[in-house]
Amino acid sequence: MARKKKLQIFENIEVIDAGARGKTIAKAPDGRVIFLTNTVPGDVVDIRTGKKRKAYYEGTAVKFHKLSEKRTEPVCEHFEHCGGCKWQNMGYKYQLEYKENEVTNNLVRIGHLELPEVTPILGCENIYYYRNKMEYSFSSTRWLTLEEINSNEQIDNRNACGFHISGMWDKILDVTTCHLQEEPSNAIRNFIKDYGIEHGLEFFNPREQAGFLRTMMIRIASTGDIMLVLQLFKEDTKNRIALLDAISEKFPEITSLQYVINGKGNDTIYDQDIILYKGLDHIFEEMEGLKFKIGPKSFYQTNSEQAYELYKITRDAAALTGNELVYDLYTGTGTIAQFVAKNAKKVIGVESVPDAIADAKLNAENNKIDNVEFFVGDMKDVFNTDFINTHGHPDVIITDPPRDGMHKNVVAKILEIAPKRIVYVSCNSATQARDLALMDHMYKITKVQAVDMFPQTHHVENVVVLELK
Repeated sequence: MARKKKLQIFENIEVIDAGARGKTIAKAPDGRVIFLTNTVPGDVVDIRTGKKRKAYYEGTAVKFHKLSEKRTEPVCEHFEHCGGCKWQNMGYKYQLEYKENEVTNNLVRIGHLELPEVTPILGCENIYYYRNKMEYSFSSTRWLTLEEINSNEQIDNRNACGFHISGMWDKILDVTTCHLQEEPSNAIRNFIKDYGIEHGLEFFNPREQAGFLRTMMIRIASTGDIMLVLQLFKEDTKNRIALLDAISEKFPEITSLQYVINGKGNDTIYDQDIILYKGLDHIFEEMEGLKFKIGPKSFYQTNSEQAYELYKITRDAAALTGNELVYDLYTGTGTIAQFVAKNAKKVIGVESVPDAIADAKLNAENNKIDNVEFFVGDMKDVFNTDFINTHGHPDVIITDPPRDGMHKNVVAKILEIAPKRIVYVSCNSATQARDLALMDHMYKITKVQAVDMFPQTHHVENVVVLELK
């Protein structure tokens, strides 16, 4: 027989800080840290604990005695249940403050690094409607609120289109309005959901692996181009054509209408054939006159306006004079490489995803940039002595790795070749701090600047400049 968890209540506890992954921090009477998900620093609350670990608790505020001055009213009707914008109840200036603090604390506490005066974090001009890409899921088993469950009312329509509830892979929060992407994003999503219900189309059931409507992806570029990719679980030619024609008629501004039939166990489309129904099979993003072709599987920073600011900071940090050989590690679709190319003698980009490198080469050709070269392969295998002997010793390295940071072999090779300057762009300052600590004996940090790409969330990018000692 399983032992019942013993829950504790701590009363009148002040929330003192914001921590990693969007959680807030309080201290229990016994000195342990309590991680919370539904508070703002400055709140005074009663806390019911859930998990208890050796060094900390996880808890939920069940009563609020005092609301923090740092609070603001969430604009989204789904805030209480949707986990996408966890900091929407915190004023934006405080969001920036805690993001900058997290970056600095990680570099000092994890990396034990000596920092120069930290450049203030760069916030977003637009704190809503900033995403150029959104993905929504359909479900025949809509997530129900506690009020709905306790109401004893019969709920005939359980169809939904929206976001996965955190920790519930098979439950979808039905979304009416999302404030992350400009219109016609909401209009497109709601039209397709309503059309599906009106015409009796089956919404996907992930447990039973059955249904018709599965997911949709909407991209809205800074150029005004709009891409819709509709993912269907099975082919139903008559209903598919009728649906796509209805979408096309309702939203003639869609410049790329595509679909995919995916009957496998997961939603990923990267191993699927995407079929063009109407328009072009791509859209374009533009930055300083450079055009970047974006397909259904392409990676591009999801905040176009702030990506431009991030890239400008990166280019300025590289301090190029036009004579340097630059290596752009983890180049993705080569956006940064092409953005800095006019200031460099030559740029070499390396990336592990073949489709991304194909996009990079095509974009460079379209942009008439002839001093960039792109190579595909696992970074720890490609970035070796033979590669450097073939392509030249870099004067500057720009590196923008995934959340896990750089492989230790990549760090070791950087230290071996010792470029005069490194610009390290990171979406995870904890792994960035780990990597920087390995280079601390050879490099001095000369600049640290965080860049907020995702307002209303805890996520933050960070740029660190290293100069050879």
